[in-house]
Amino acid sequence: MPDNFADKLAATIIARQSQVCVGLDPRLDRMPPSLVERYREAPRKGCGCGRHEIGACFEEFGVAIIDAVAPHAVAIKLQLACFEQYGPPGIKAFKHLCKRAAKAGLIVIADAKRGDIGISAAAYSAAFIGRPQGFDGEIDGFNADALTVNPLFGSDGMQPFIDDCQKYGAGIFVLVKTSNPGSAALQDLIVMAGPDSGGETAGASGAFGGNPSKYYEKVASLADKWGAGLIGESGYSSVGAVIGATHPETLATLRQALPHTPFLLPGYGAQGAGAADVAPAIDSSGLGALVTASRSIIYAGAGEDFAGRAAEAAERMRVELWQANRGNG
Repeated sequence: MPDNFADKLAATIIARQSQVCVGLDPRLDRMPPSLVERYREAPRKGCGCGRHEIGACFEEFGVAIIDAVAPHAVAIKLQLACFEQYGPPGIKAFKHLCKRAAKAGLIVIADAKRGDIGISAAAYSAAFIGRPQGFDGEIDGFNADALTVNPLFGSDGMQPFIDDCQKYGAGIFVLVKTSNPGSAALQDLIVMAGPDSGGETAGASGAFGGNPSKYYEKVASLADKWGAGLIGESGYSSVGAVIGATHPETLATLRQALPHTPFLLPGYGAQGAGAADVAPAIDSSGLGALVTASRSIIYAGAGEDFAGRAAEAAERMRVELWQANRGNG
């Protein structure tokens, strides 16, 4: 596979004729009842609180989902919070599922939304997409292909992640305009050009007009700048942007302003967005975006056939997206 993350992503999209990214966000109250009961009744390990059994339950569920959707999807996005709430057993399941997804040929995205400065940012990056330093050299972290990152700390906060993208062929997706309704309270604030933007207005191409601009437009402009040195042969950068599919007009504007930026688009399915909403983000070759769905796929069935139902839902989504954006390709 290519060394550049964006080229690896592009090759996988074309090979599978899919833009589907399955969000693996396990919740105990949404697991198949038979699976939960089997682990609930198992002998308790450790402190006896059930964390080990829940971690094992999440891992079994995740393995089944990954194996089922692998022929239809491009990527798996693992929501770290769902796992880490159960402590070390949850983290163990997260790590094992990252490996399983990679073995299935899927792009692995750690949805951890990390951000900091200096050694803290470097440590976050090493944990997920780089390599931490061990006694005898570098050792494995979670070995994800890409990581979601919080840009609030600015360019110096992003630099360790960008460095690891270059060094390890990894990618990052910068939070730009998220899918939740409350995002407007901060992300739509009108702001003036700051020192971190070098006096630039939002959007390197000037698509947003002059100063002032909205906060998310400033972040979009910075993401474009951060990714300029990581553009691969596909024409896309290893620095991507998280943009809610629930904002189709904003999505279309940002695509015009960020022609080299791959988008990670949450909000498809259960949150209401459809194929027509995400179409502006995807180019004529089928590239430019990963479209994420979680609940509508992983909880498509609650019975013994939950994995098969997830596969059917992923395939329906794949066909809807590919046909909507590439004719009947």
